[in-house]
Amino acid sequence: MVEMTIVAPLLFALTFGFVDFGYALYQWNGATKAVQIGARLASISDPVVSTTALANAAPSSVPGAPVAAGSYSFVCKYTVSTGACKDQNGTSTIFDTNASNAFSRIFRGDTAITNDDACPALTGTQRPGMCHFLPGLKRSEVVITYSATGLGFQTRLGGPVPTITVELQNRTFQFFFLSGLMGFGNINMPSMLSTVTGEDLKTSAPT
Repeated sequence: MVEMTIVAPLLFALTFGFVDFGYALYQWNGATKAVQIGARLASISDPVVSTTALANAAPSSVPGAPVAAGSYSFVCKYTVSTGACKDQNGTSTIFDTNASNAFSRIFRGDTAITNDDACPALTGTQRPGMCHFLPGLKRSEVVITYSATGLGFQTRLGGPVPTITVELQNRTFQFFFLSGLMGFGNINMPSMLSTVTGEDLKTSAPT
């Protein structure tokens, strides 16, 4: 009994540790897939940033000249309840209805457009969104960036060709046992991200 009393805590810690770290690996894989899906949806859907702001973002003084890398950048994300895009000058533009709907489509796919963290179940042939690959994901943890990386040319008819990056920030691993047992509750997940070319951006994407 004495030996069991000494060994049991270590045995339980190892057993629970295997369960928790296995779940952490599942979350890692889910986060990786979520940003990949988010980047893909962002590249074929209405941009979260205002289409007017994006269309006018690239220089136009030399028609036909390449758009230099760093010419524009829009970082779009939610706080607790309000979404906004910030340009390279630090100017923020609050999400309008179109931006909120576009963000919602990336976050929850083709399910009902709502402005909360809910992740409705998919029906029929609806496309999944980011939340379907990472349970418990919140909108405030998703950051979508449209930036110039040297693609496209000035006064291009379809507008500039942004590079779109979707990433997760301030997301912590969820532990069942080790959080209380060994204080593992505040381990931040690495900044998962996926980057695609946005030349397929479309307006009036299907809902």
